[in-house]
Order: sequence, then C-alpha cells, then structure tokens
Amino acid sequence: MSALTDRLDEIKAEGRAALIGYLPVGYPSVEGSIEAMEVMVEAGVDIVEIGLPYSDPVLDGPVIQFAAEQALANGTRIADVFPAATAVAATGAPALVMSYFNPMLQYGVDRFAQDLRSAGGVGVITPDLTPDSGAEWIAAADAHGLDKIFLVAPSSTTERLHLTVNATTGFVYAASLMGVTGERATVGDAAESLVRNTRAAGAPRVCVGLGVTTGAHAAQVARYADGVIVGSALVRCLTENESLDAGLAALRVKVQELAAGVRAVRVRGETL
Repeated sequence: MSALTDRLDEIKAEGRAALIGYLPVGYPSVEGSIEAMEVMVEAGVDIVEIGLPYSDPVLDGPVIQFAAEQALANGTRIADVFPAATAVAATGAPALVMSYFNPMLQYGVDRFAQDLRSAGGVGVITPDLTPDSGAEWIAAADAHGLDKIFLVAPSSTTERLHLTVNATTGFVYAASLMGVTGERATVGDAAESLVRNTRAAGAPRVCVGLGVTTGAHAAQVARYADGVIVGSALVRCLTENESLDAGLAALRVKVQELAAGVRAVRVRGETL
C-alpha cells in the first residue's frame, strides 16, 4: 500500500471515482504552473499528474506539445518537477510525475527516484516504458518507495495485460484509445472493455485517460473506472488565455465541471 493507493481506496469508499488532473511544469512558467496545480486541487482534482516537458513528446497531442515546447523554451529543467511535487503534496493531494524515460535517464534514474521521494512525490507514470524494458526504473522506484504506473491500451494482448498488471503499483493507466493525447468528441467504447480485461488480469485499480474533455465524459468513465484522467482539456485553459489570471479562472471552471461529472456517478454505476 502507498499514499496513492490509500487515497484511491478512500475515494472509492466515498462511492465515486477519483479525478486525476495533468499539467506540465513550467508552463506558462514554473511558478505559474505550480499555482495552476494548486488551483486544480482547490477546484476538485484528487490527484495531480505533473508533466515533465520533453523535446520529443511522441505520445502527446498538439495542446500538450505546445505547452511543453514553451516550457522548455522558457528554461524549464528536469529539477523543476521536484518543487512542483512539494507544492502539490502540501495541498494534501498525491503528486505523481508523468515523464518519458529519457529525461529520467539523463538525470540519473536512482537520483530521480530519490529526489522525487524527498520532494513528496508518490510515483511516476512512464508512458514510453514497458515493464519488460524497465528493470532499472523498477529497481529504483522500489528502492525509494515510489509507485510504478505503466500503461495498457486497447491493443494490449492478454499476455501483455498480465505482464503490466504484475509490474504496476498504484494503478494501471488504461489508454482509452489508440493514438496521442488530446480532446475528443467521445471517449469511445474500447475503454470500458479494456478496464474489464485489465481487472480480469488482476489489477485492483484501473484509471482511464486520453480523450476525456467534458463533465459528461468524466461521468461516463467514472461508471466503470477507479479514476478519470484529464490532461489536454486542462492545459488548454492555460494555452487559450493570454494572462495567467484568466487561465486560472478558466481552469477552475473546467475542473469544477469535471469534478461534478465524476461526483454525479456512484461506483456501482448509478447516476445521482
């Protein structure tokens, strides 16, 4: 058990799914991104994903790519993720990092794990790392008590689901569809089947991301998943507003909409 699983289990005991919000550190500035993460928690996000900007974000859509590019252009460094984790932890929300593996490798995998743990972080989502190629990260995460969150997709075979579930702690990240991150008109039907199959492979907690844009989407996913993950729709609140204050106001409204959607659905699938 960990702070992350404890929080997910507490939320489940409340009769609902968790709302997990993603923002990249460093956009529009390091300080501004931290303030945005704090606003997310105030508005109803239960768990925060802190994105580590990377120069080759092959799995991210245009909104997150733009924010990451701007963050890097502004001089955001790998080490900036740690004060963000500390600030999020101070709100009482578990702080996760979402990172491609290359920046962690450049920083030093064990050093990254140690510094994240010292900063109050609880785990890392590694979208481009699979359990069978992640021995170095798995060892470092285990040594420092961090959750290791790997991804499954609609294309994952039964063998791959079992492999991922066995290596994952915290929750399994179920990508609702094939492709890059981004907002969608619908979440699609594949996500529910993927969650069901991932649970059948032994996963006690499965959270769904990619494509969740509206409160209605959040409610749809909350009927069958342990957590609803939202990224691009939140980042867009900052990219589409010229001032930080306006972006934070839009972010607060969007989170409240998503939180209302999640909280309108009971775990057993009933809408309140």
